[in-house]
Amino acid sequence: MIVLGISPLDKDTTTCVLKDGKILYAIGEERLSRTKLQGGFPRLSLPHTLEQCGLTAADIDVVAYPFHEWQEERRLINKGLRDELGLNFLKVPGESHRHLRQAKRDYTNSKGPHGVDMEGYDEFMNKPPLKRFMHALLSGNPISDALTHQFLYLRWARHAIADHRKLHEELIAGLQQTNLIDKLVRVEHHTAHCANAFYTSSFDRALIVTIDAYGSGRTGRVSLGQRGKAIEPLGVFDFPHSFGVYYEQLTSALGFKPSRHEGKILGLAAYGDPSVLRETLRARFNISGTTLTSQAVHNQYFPRYLANHFSKVDVAAAHQTVMEEICTEVVQKYVDQTGCENIVLSGGVTANVKLNQRLHSVRGVHGLFVHPSMGDGGTGTGAALHVFEENGGIEPYKMPNAYLGPEFTDEELTTELKKEDLAWERPDDLEDEVGRLISEGYVVARFNGRMEYGPRALGNRSILYHATERSVNKWLNQNLGRTEFMPFAPATMAEHAGQCYERLAGAEHTAEFMTVTFDCTEFMTDNCPAAVHVDGTARPQLVSAESNLSFYRIIEAYHKRTGIPSVINTSFNMHEEPIVCTPYDAIRAFKLGHLDYLALGPFLVKGDSTAERRPSRSIL
Repeated sequence: MIVLGISPLDKDTTTCVLKDGKILYAIGEERLSRTKLQGGFPRLSLPHTLEQCGLTAADIDVVAYPFHEWQEERRLINKGLRDELGLNFLKVPGESHRHLRQAKRDYTNSKGPHGVDMEGYDEFMNKPPLKRFMHALLSGNPISDALTHQFLYLRWARHAIADHRKLHEELIAGLQQTNLIDKLVRVEHHTAHCANAFYTSSFDRALIVTIDAYGSGRTGRVSLGQRGKAIEPLGVFDFPHSFGVYYEQLTSALGFKPSRHEGKILGLAAYGDPSVLRETLRARFNISGTTLTSQAVHNQYFPRYLANHFSKVDVAAAHQTVMEEICTEVVQKYVDQTGCENIVLSGGVTANVKLNQRLHSVRGVHGLFVHPSMGDGGTGTGAALHVFEENGGIEPYKMPNAYLGPEFTDEELTTELKKEDLAWERPDDLEDEVGRLISEGYVVARFNGRMEYGPRALGNRSILYHATERSVNKWLNQNLGRTEFMPFAPATMAEHAGQCYERLAGAEHTAEFMTVTFDCTEFMTDNCPAAVHVDGTARPQLVSAESNLSFYRIIEAYHKRTGIPSVINTSFNMHEEPIVCTPYDAIRAFKLGHLDYLALGPFLVKGDSTAERRPSRSIL
């Protein structure tokens, strides 16, 4: 059976093809349109995917889509609305505001950002007086806080229903035009998240945890996955009790773009003191048994109010810490209940790699797997996997890698190089040459093989550099037009992982996809400071000869010369652009970023770099 999966059309539309329960091909619309998180019907990626797989619409047995029809989504939204504004109308976050009043009395912003140049992000938001007044009016006391939440929840529901109807109509129209409408099967949203996490994990038995902003009336679900059996739901978290909304609002409050820059907030949080606002935020959540509820989560002005009175780093730190604590406590209860030693994760919130580290540390948990495309872009895959479960069953398998996108022939690469009038050479051993260049302090952009599936660059569309100097973070980000607070992620030879990271047992496979942080060893801190965050963690990609031989050989060549088994791996793209997809994209980003070398397939292109642009040259 061949199943076409299409993710939700609201953002990051992704198309994939699965055959006999295995992913053959997957690509996000953004990679072809060149618009970050491109939504809408996959007018580019759908025909592209079919062509790359040698298929036509007639070859597709099922089209799997991870949302109900809009009328059912409307019913679920309205049910949640009635429950929240009916039963909980008088619920006000009084305890939260009591802690907030104490925090404001005690607060001094004296610790600073640990001596690191944060370019003002240890400061307050300093909004104009009128905005500060409005934030205080809408959030400064428990009653106004609750009423603002209720008003904004009503407004969200109205817009959400309209969006579901619009996207429903767009999906139907697009499938009619492509002769696929009769093959459409809809899958409940969190069922899709559960399926992509469990069936690509290889675990025979696992606790499945999904956490996102919203999906078919829910914000999360806990299920039990067992080989040979259908996934069994154990508990759900209903909207509006949403950590996705909670973190999106924090992102916006601190001046970043929600649904896009949450990773920057995660990096920022490590510089702050979570204790300042921990009790204030913790009091807005309640855990009863294995059920989670929240207070006033839709009041987007509350984190803005906090940012007027507390530094950005402290506001971020408290939000991150409370989310980790609450999620860990809930998951611990389900682990104790089921006795599961393995946990698998999916949903946009599980893009938070520090949260994933905390969940891996839950008592009784050994194995961890996070689906590589954990956000909604991966739910088309999950919906397709669920279709296989319902049509004869499917067994969990170990996802070998995430290289599921397009690749290009040598002829296509040289054609593009000629168009751009670039000189190139073809070294006898390109991997060894790239390893040498990195060891001598050069920045090498790499474009090779099939493009990665999901949000992470995993060596085939990556920029590589040595990690021996922390100052490289600011310098390289400036070249790429980025503003980041996380260090660059390290790519590490898998057999040397124990030398670099602590407590990674059971999470080695998911670390191949750069989906979890680990505490770093003294060796890593001393030798790769540019890849170690201020909190002593790093988000590695473990690379083996089996997962990516060519990339592995580059790191091996670097290790042979330096004794260091890790290099910096950051995504090959300019700021606010998707990861490069085609040879043209790669050459364009290479030139705009003023990088030293481009390894394009088997070819090596030298840029117009100068030694003055970077902090140092050779590390030998």
